[in-house]
Amino acid sequence: MKAFNRKKLKDAIRSDIKLVYQAQQEKLDLYRNTLDCFSASIDALIQGISIDDWLQQEKARQIQKTKQNAIGSLHEKIMGSVAGVENLPVGNLIDIVADRLKMVAEIKNKHNTTKGNHKVQIYRDLVKAIEDKPGYTGYYVEVLPKGQKIYNEPFTPSDNQVKVRLPAREDIRVIDGKSFYSLITDHENAIYELYQEIPKIVSEIIEEEFGKKLDPDSLVESEAFSDNFLMAYGDKFS
Repeated sequence: MKAFNRKKLKDAIRSDIKLVYQAQQEKLDLYRNTLDCFSASIDALIQGISIDDWLQQEKARQIQKTKQNAIGSLHEKIMGSVAGVENLPVGNLIDIVADRLKMVAEIKNKHNTTKGNHKVQIYRDLVKAIEDKPGYTGYYVEVLPKGQKIYNEPFTPSDNQVKVRLPAREDIRVIDGKSFYSLITDHENAIYELYQEIPKIVSEIIEEEFGKKLDPDSLVESEAFSDNFLMAYGDKFS
């Protein structure tokens, strides 16, 4: 890999990948936290399926939710494997600090992960994080942008309480994931490389930890694999 240290990246995501695999293997008890029997019967009826089929569907949904939660911090950990970039522990004001690049960042996986009022708080957290760091820039990172857009611009969320946007500052910015990965790695195609290599790294971790062999090549070579990236970023592999 050109943009990443492969070993450091693999070590950084190992624990999350283990959690995802374990969630897939878990025998989920739907009744543990009290099943909503009303919702189950109504949903099954509308879908035209049996309660037993609905229960299998619900198990799959809850397992997927558990896996998505485990994957939630994946990008912060990947970024933290880059030289000069630190992924801060949960509970800190922001997610990422890169003194080498004079930046701090809050990372969100999708453009619609964060609601309006929370964006205001992110803006204020970024301002606070750089107030004692002259020359630093605070970034709000949307790894998966809306409408395949590329952007790196002042972050001016609207404060719903007073119905005005927060003031534009050149040192408080919103940026898409492709641009941010390029920025921290100094490789324009970093996110392409990451997307192509992640399945192989994940399969290695699963085999090392659980003795299970997967087939990443057939996944990476599929048309759908390329199409999914194209739909997210509006560009093909370089």
